[in-house]
Amino acid sequence: MKLSRSTLWLLGVFYLSYFALVGVYIIFLPKMLLQSGYSATEVGILFSASPMMRFLLPFYFRHIKGVQRWHYLLALILTFIASLLFFITLKSFFTFFLVNLLYGASMGIILPYVDTIALQIISAQNYGRVRLWGSIGFMGIALWLGEVLKTPIQSLIYLATLALFTLLTGWSLTRYDYSKEDKKENISQPFSLKRYWAFWLSAFLLQLSFGGFYNFFTIYETANGISLEMTSYLWSFGVLCEIAMLYFQGSLLRGDLLQVIQFTTATTILRWGLLWLYPNSLIIAFLSQSLHAFNFALYYTASIAYIYNLYKEKKLAQQFFLGITFGLGGSVGAIVAGWIYEIDPSLLFLVESFIAFLAWLAIRVHSKRRRKNVSV
Repeated sequence: MKLSRSTLWLLGVFYLSYFALVGVYIIFLPKMLLQSGYSATEVGILFSASPMMRFLLPFYFRHIKGVQRWHYLLALILTFIASLLFFITLKSFFTFFLVNLLYGASMGIILPYVDTIALQIISAQNYGRVRLWGSIGFMGIALWLGEVLKTPIQSLIYLATLALFTLLTGWSLTRYDYSKEDKKENISQPFSLKRYWAFWLSAFLLQLSFGGFYNFFTIYETANGISLEMTSYLWSFGVLCEIAMLYFQGSLLRGDLLQVIQFTTATTILRWGLLWLYPNSLIIAFLSQSLHAFNFALYYTASIAYIYNLYKEKKLAQQFFLGITFGLGGSVGAIVAGWIYEIDPSLLFLVESFIAFLAWLAIRVHSKRRRKNVSV
């Protein structure tokens, strides 16, 4: 199918809006809550709501035999409504937590659904060139709001505005949803995690290993003598490497996707190992950040393309990928990293490297089972 340039732009604007929205939520909302009088413990509890819903929601969709289009459209609307409810529930911990549950559930439906649409209308090789707009949106909003943001309400205004753009672009994309697998009569057998248990275990463990990076990288680097300003450059450099990989990765995805997943998992072992071995080296820190191109950008694209081909229930499979990785893996990873850092900060990335090694072993097991055509 030949696509118009406007279709590709629509996908790009959606990813830009969605990930800029994610950027406001995870980068600036915690600071806003602290300024509004919440304690650090309360902020931690509030931000556990979204990944919790990402993990639980796929099991509901599995129970009802798939994700329907109306679930997706409702999620777009509820994301925007939740962004408005943040304004009126800001002063109440309990109601703000409930709105975060709603927001997390809705956002957790949207991205896997659009990824499925994208893989229907463009090849996995070209997916990265559209998805990179999400990385640009995330980095752009971080740099922009870092300069102009002054009050908590301002961040909520940006959140609501981006939620509206996500609603409008996401709604427009439904015209390109040609899949039929969400109809119950077309599903020949129940969706099974057990059938490919080693793949799902690997995906969970790999994201778990990112707990130390996402939650403690800034703390770790500054504690080892690297300035906060330079650490911010390290973050930006990692995103730039991610964007470059998304743009040029097409040829790497034409071969065996499982081989790509194994390779990118192995680079994660190296990445955390370098941070453990050379905690004071700025050069090594930049080298480790360059690997973000492989163990995030290339891994993510290869994985969603692989499960798109692996399962007939494509939208449900994408829901589980997001839920098990960024949902369960993200939550458990943050908790585990906190425990390790409290016991001995110097061991943080050694343990994360070992967890990534376990993820590599698991994907190797999955690869061997697939070659032997073992499905149970």
